[in-house]
Parts: sequence; C-alpha cells; structure tokens
Amino acid sequence: MLAFIIRRLIQSLVVMFFVAMVAFLMFNYVGDPVHQMVGIETSFAERAKLREDLGLNDPAVVQFIRFVGNTARLEFGLSYQHKRPVTELFKERLPATLELSFVAAFLALVIGLPMGVYTGLKPKGWLSRLFMAFSLVGVSLPTFLIGILLIFIFAVILGWLPSYGRGDVVHLGWWTTGLLTQTGLKALIMPAVTLGLFQLTLIMRLVRSEMLEVLRTDYIKFARARGLTDRAIHFGHALKNTLVPVITITGLQLGSIIAFAIITETVFQWPGMGLMFLQAIHNVDIPIMAAYLILVAFFFVVINLIVDILYYVVDPRLRVDMGRAGGHA
Repeated sequence: MLAFIIRRLIQSLVVMFFVAMVAFLMFNYVGDPVHQMVGIETSFAERAKLREDLGLNDPAVVQFIRFVGNTARLEFGLSYQHKRPVTELFKERLPATLELSFVAAFLALVIGLPMGVYTGLKPKGWLSRLFMAFSLVGVSLPTFLIGILLIFIFAVILGWLPSYGRGDVVHLGWWTTGLLTQTGLKALIMPAVTLGLFQLTLIMRLVRSEMLEVLRTDYIKFARARGLTDRAIHFGHALKNTLVPVITITGLQLGSIIAFAIITETVFQWPGMGLMFLQAIHNVDIPIMAAYLILVAFFFVVINLIVDILYYVVDPRLRVDMGRAGGHA
C-alpha cells in the first residue's frame, strides 16, 4: 500500500512539474508583463528598471526555478487588473467555488446513485423510463441553457429563488460559507443543480449499466441458487461490484466540476474562481490565469490520488495483482 501511494505521489509531482512549465510559458511569453503593469507615460528607463527588478532579464532556467519556488509558497505575483496579490484574490474566491462544486457533486452522487440502482433493478418500470428520459435532458442540454431555463422558471416566473449572487455568507476565519444563512442556501440551489445535473445523469446511467451487467453474471446466479434474499444480492453483491467504476468516474467528475464551473459561475454571477478566471482572460491578466491553471491541476492531481487509493481499497483484485507483482520483484 505504501509503495503504491509513493508511486502515485511521484507521478503526481511529474504532472505538476509539466503544468508549472506550461504556466511559466504563459506567464512569460503571453504578452509583456511590464507593459501590462505600467502606464503609457512610463519612461523606457523606468520600464527597464522594473524589468530588472522582476528578474525578467535572467536566463529562462533561473526564472523557471524561481517561478516553481514561488508557486510552492503560493506566491503568484500581483494581478495586472486588481493590483493585488493573486493569492489574496484566490483566497477570497476559493470558498465560493469549492462550496458550489462540492454541493453539486454531493447532489449528483446522492440522487444519481439511487436512481441508477432503481433503473438497473427495474429497467422496464414506468418510473425507470421517466428517469431515463430525464437523463437524456441532462446529458443533451448545455450547462448555460439549463441555468437560463432555471432562472427563467424559478426566479423570473415563480420568484422563489435569486437569479444571481451568493446571498449572505458567514465568516469562519478566512473561510466564508452561505450554507448557514437562508439567502445563501437559496442562492446556492440553482447553481448547484445546474452544475451537477450532467454529473447526476452520468452517474445514474453508469450505475444502471453496471448493475444490469453484474446481475447477469454467474456469481449472482449462484447467490440466487443459494437462497440469498434479493436485498442481500442487490446491495451486498451487485451494488458493491459497481462501486469501482462509479468511484473512478465520480472522482474525475469532481475535478471537472471544479475546473469547469466557469460557465455556471458566469450565468449566475457566482463570485468564485471561475468567474474571476473568465474576467482575467478578457483583461489578459496572466498571473491569475497561470495561478488558476496550477490550482485546477493541483485539484485534479489530489482527487485522482484519492480515487486511486479508494480504487485500491475497494477492488481486492488490484491488491492481489500488486501483491503478486511485488512478490515476483
């Protein structure tokens, strides 16, 4: 187990190294940082001094090493647009994005898993057909259109929910949350549903297909022949064997939710990292763009590492294969 985790950590470090390289190239070769930081009236001498102070005249290798060191300390420089440290900006907006992403993932898992189990156990029932029709809507409609439809129905026509913003938040140290206020909960409902709907339908269809396949296997027939109850067969054997692909897909989709919350945050004007990243692209704010790239890659790496460990714990075949490999070594 320890050797498995160490190998995954080394692979994660390699991935982060290449992501840092891409971010460094973006930081140094997409536009001129000095030109972005100064005004038109700045003299050439002042520009040259600023370039020297920023270390832009150093060799590329030296700049890259310094960039990696600053990144490891979570120092991404000053935002061209906001004239503030990028770390402070992300610190303010990170809670909003993570709260939205985790609530969307939680809804997708809690609702999608039972729906998938039900449609797998009763594939020809009218409720299963209704769930499958609903899943086609979730898969087919783009995220921004789902968000606009929800705003039109629940904010414009019914007036039940706010159409934008995060509502009132509670400060818990540097962390902010809207889960403890009524307006925060109301503001969270539509963005979370919009962001998690595609993942919900994906999990439902995945669990359904896996359940249908597992229920046709020989060991399920053998379990029935032994006289086990349907409850024991469905949840003790069939569902357990569907968890491996579900864990993998759910983990990857959680990373995707965090990375691609940009559209949802833009539609609902949710004050998170995605909205700030989109504004940074519009204003060519390279420090924010580079920091966002590294942060999202870090989330993906951590989530994949957790998924690999859970995969190792859930699937005994993987442990056996790795044990044999270690024995042969």
